[in-house]
Amino acid sequence: MFRGESHIAPLVVFRIVFGGVMLASAIRFVANGWVKQLYVMPHFHFKYYGFEWVTAFDAVFMYALFALMGISALGIMLGLAYRWSALIFFLAFTYIELIDKTYYLNHYYFISIVSFLMIFLPAHRYFSLDVLRKPAIKITHIPRWITGVLQLQLALVYFFAGAAKLNYDWLFRAQPLQIWLPANSDLPLIGRLFDYAWVAYFLSWFGAFYDLTIPFWLSWRKTRWLAYAAVIAFHGMTAVLFQIGMFPYIMILATLIFFSPGFHQQIVEWLRYTGRMLLGLKPRVVQDLARVKYSLQGWPKKAIGTILIAHFAIQLLVPLRHVLYSGDLFWNEQGFRFSWRVMLIEKAGTAFFYVEDPSTGGEAQVDPGDHLTKFQEKEMAAHPDMVLQFAHFLKNKYKEKGIENPRVRVKDYVSLNGRGSQLMINPEVDLASREQGFHQKDWLLPLDDSPKHLASVDQDS
Repeated sequence: MFRGESHIAPLVVFRIVFGGVMLASAIRFVANGWVKQLYVMPHFHFKYYGFEWVTAFDAVFMYALFALMGISALGIMLGLAYRWSALIFFLAFTYIELIDKTYYLNHYYFISIVSFLMIFLPAHRYFSLDVLRKPAIKITHIPRWITGVLQLQLALVYFFAGAAKLNYDWLFRAQPLQIWLPANSDLPLIGRLFDYAWVAYFLSWFGAFYDLTIPFWLSWRKTRWLAYAAVIAFHGMTAVLFQIGMFPYIMILATLIFFSPGFHQQIVEWLRYTGRMLLGLKPRVVQDLARVKYSLQGWPKKAIGTILIAHFAIQLLVPLRHVLYSGDLFWNEQGFRFSWRVMLIEKAGTAFFYVEDPSTGGEAQVDPGDHLTKFQEKEMAAHPDMVLQFAHFLKNKYKEKGIENPRVRVKDYVSLNGRGSQLMINPEVDLASREQGFHQKDWLLPLDDSPKHLASVDQDS
């Protein structure tokens, strides 16, 4: 499948689409005031383990960082100073996403790894401003493995997203769709269907089948157009029903990479024609008179090969790391992030924090809202690692007030996928004494899956 060579057009269209969507995303983020709301205003940010050094800047520098990200996305789209644009975009975007894990989304992770891959792909060597400036770099054909890199990355996202749906809650309780769908029952035409339990079950099973098989249907020429219609329908419905940002549109456009080079050549020629019309230039058809193949030899080839092998090894292993931990993955979330577990849980919690002075035995309840935004507080209460991090924040805060070795306890009542609320963390444990890291968290209570904790939504179905 990845042997031989093909026209570079699919890689070029991917470059233009990716850069354009990222530029629109950067503009959207600034226009909606999210830079200030999410990164400037909060006094505290939840850090990824090992990336505590990543900090938010003041307003001027945060807006400058988003501007840099937008400019580099434009550079990717136009193929202008492409290598530098791809590198700068990857670093700027990833840095922003590492500032606060409160805002983690699977598609942010997807954007980071795709922009990383784009650094090493020759997507600027055809139909780009770099070629216009330096015609000698133009090529017409590339080895098939280059577009195969992007196809494989997309296939892994879909596969792991589908495999993650093969769990009891998704298949046999239709959760969390039984919670989410009725909230959209006011939609015209199809909304009233969402009140029926069978619809949630049907969409749950169809979603698992879709994710597990769609890369194969897209790869087969005979089913490609029908499969792409399913892509549009699936992600289009997702965009309407759920507020998950740009992810549906990214996936709709990114999966074009599975189409034939001839299809993408037509897109390039249409873009060329449209661009010349908008610039007031005479439209013309450009023919590739010479077949120029991309050649990569010596240490660059070995270096890129090593990087790609390491990248895909990580992509295969990281989603499987949850097997190293005991307990329910959706409950303890050890190995949950960065594993393409897309929209699988409805989890909400309410956390009560208590700080004790060991020297006096006095204890006071602390309101997380005094230190966190409402969104941070909401997300924190449902995620154990964030609860632990906030406990350490309180420990340091009260040490500054003169309390030596303050103890921090939490009563955190959490509901998972329609179950009744139950304690997630042992309320007797001093979280200030527990270290952060990748080890098993012994201060977590197991999920009680007995019938008494199942909500009426299951009993009604």
